[in-house]
Amino acid sequence: MKRPVVVRWIAVGATAAASAAIALALPSVQAFAADNLSLGAGADGSSKASGTSYGNVRDGNTGTYWSPASATGYVSVKWSSATTVSSAVIRQASGGGSISAWRVLNADTGASLASGSGSPSTINFSSTSLKKLTFEITSASAAPRISEFETYASGGSNPTSSPTAGPTTSPTTSPTSNPGTPTGAWPSSAGTVSISGTVSVSGTFDGGMKTYCCIGDGSQNESQDPMFKIANGGTLQNVILGSPAGDGVHCEGTCTIRNVWWNDIGEDAATFKGTGGGTSYVIGGGARNGSDKTFQHNGNGTVSISGFYLSGSGKLYRGCGNCTNSYQRHVKIDNVLLNDIDMVAGINSNWGDTATITRVTLTNASSATVCGKYQGVAKGSEPKYLGEGWNDSNCKVTQSDITRK
Repeated sequence: MKRPVVVRWIAVGATAAASAAIALALPSVQAFAADNLSLGAGADGSSKASGTSYGNVRDGNTGTYWSPASATGYVSVKWSSATTVSSAVIRQASGGGSISAWRVLNADTGASLASGSGSPSTINFSSTSLKKLTFEITSASAAPRISEFETYASGGSNPTSSPTAGPTTSPTTSPTSNPGTPTGAWPSSAGTVSISGTVSVSGTFDGGMKTYCCIGDGSQNESQDPMFKIANGGTLQNVILGSPAGDGVHCEGTCTIRNVWWNDIGEDAATFKGTGGGTSYVIGGGARNGSDKTFQHNGNGTVSISGFYLSGSGKLYRGCGNCTNSYQRHVKIDNVLLNDIDMVAGINSNWGDTATITRVTLTNASSATVCGKYQGVAKGSEPKYLGEGWNDSNCKVTQSDITRK
């Protein structure tokens, strides 16, 4: 059953989502003035492209930027007296090249404080007293555009945790955080962060319970960009996705999605795309106002969903039944509260999919299917619905696992 698409507002500039890689427009520069040590500091660098300035990286304005004259180069912030720094936040403007390797240097001594691959965001390192800190781009596809080089004495503004140098290996054991029993209560937002394109996440991105908004058009169009793209082994946590949220969250390998809330599901809340096996985790959090699928599983391996709250959607989980590549997929669902939905999990039994379902509470969903079996087909065709399964080789669930209210 398809639900009517919810009417959503479109943020000004949202149509630029496809061209923006990771441009964050902060709602209030002054809010961070006491923390960002770069504000009021000096700046210099190796070279600068025409029309750009070193000072643009420490002016608190994400609309201006510095760009090197070639694909590589460095920019520094400097102080008149020794200043203690333990983290930096690199914010990039859209339209520049993609960074593939970088370093952060103590420019007083030349010592490397941190290094990595891919586009950095928050970079943590050992607390160091210095007069000059350098961000060096050692490899890039073309000249990147650095809008802000923020520095902090203890932790950055947003995100709050350091990403790894690159994609990490998938978790081998279940994350230990206990999400508790979902109640249906919705969290309060700690503020708003406007974005104009997909935010790439490696390592851990902690949103501090702020609402990130907005990209896409709020429709069921499957060509929309995701709001967050999580690299293999990455974690997205403590985030509220505003509306519209494009295609939600994409997990490129295995990932952990912890305490993430979708104000409006839009096309899908999250899509799991990894094809290297392993388990991805959804721990706590919630979503509402969906039309069809909440969690879409396009790759292989296992998706584990626990402590989650869902209200007003078609399905909590669906293993893709007509993607370009067919895989065997598995889902584990435990301790969830689901209101006004049509199906808990949809799997493709002809491909050997399994759904292990325990401790599910269904409200306002007396006719909801718990474990729906489909016949997976080649791309271009529609999967055939085969019926509901109970306590068999594909649907590992009993009536006692389900509470209907």
